[in-house]
Amino acid sequence: MSKRISTLLKVGITVIGLAIVLWRISPGEVLQVLRDATWSWVLVAFLLVVASLFLRAFRWQILLRGLNATVGYGRLAELYFAGNFFNAFLPSGFGGDAVRIIEVARDVPGNIAAGTVIVDRITGLVMLFVMALLVLPFRPEGFPTHLTWIILISCLSGLSASLILLQGSLIRRFGAWLPGKLSPVGDGPVARVMQAVQGCGWKAIAGALGVSTIFNIMLVGWWYAAGRALGYEIPYTHYLLVVPLLSLALLVPSIGGLGVRELLAPYLFTSANLNSGDAAAQAVALSLLVFIIMRTASLLGAPVYIIATVQRDRLSALDSQEEPAKASE
Repeated sequence: MSKRISTLLKVGITVIGLAIVLWRISPGEVLQVLRDATWSWVLVAFLLVVASLFLRAFRWQILLRGLNATVGYGRLAELYFAGNFFNAFLPSGFGGDAVRIIEVARDVPGNIAAGTVIVDRITGLVMLFVMALLVLPFRPEGFPTHLTWIILISCLSGLSASLILLQGSLIRRFGAWLPGKLSPVGDGPVARVMQAVQGCGWKAIAGALGVSTIFNIMLVGWWYAAGRALGYEIPYTHYLLVVPLLSLALLVPSIGGLGVRELLAPYLFTSANLNSGDAAAQAVALSLLVFIIMRTASLLGAPVYIIATVQRDRLSALDSQEEPAKASE
């Protein structure tokens, strides 16, 4: 029942968000902007999304090694592609991160699987916040003052929450009153996951943060490439400042951020160097183009997951056939 409610909530927020957007702007103008996209730049954005999956798999491997858990890089890359597919096309609570946790738990303990996936996500956001804060003093001329304050508060809040989770002592202190399974103290499932989160070690976390720096340059890069595809001359620094807010929008229950990011886009991009015409429609077109590119890249995860599953089932079948043969010898 809870999963059904979660699914309905995500679908509902996406539909309401898109309805508000379409009420405010001309859908025809958005479609015209998308039709005029330069395909070479769209391809650049697509390739950056795909390349980032291989990079993020390497980041995940660093964190697993921090807990002395050994999983092959190929296996982790495969799971990142699969997780990316489920993140994009499952509107239920059973998303891509859950798939990654369940699948890698075949090779490592479940708490390590869950803990490293959480830290994997956190390190990506941490470096995105840090990069935005570093760029903030050098923001483009004419960047809105109110948006500057929103970015500053959001990034500092995000960094504080991330450090509290990674360090763990405050969570254990103030969460000790929670009942057994939910308590971060003791031997319950939440406590074991928290132990894995904090057990990665700062050396592994530092390595993951280094990889996240490269990943976030690529993340902002595919937004920049999408903007160039639409003919926008938006400075790269502008994307560095607003992409953290667009990434936080993914935390709102929705289908891959659809509807939520389109509501935000006009507020984040209308002050940038867009083309003449309806700036709000152009901002929404940019957000939709990035959504389309990311969903297209996600399709690669389906055949990867199917092939890997078939291969694993064949190996399991062979192993089960060999065991009786060995026993009879």
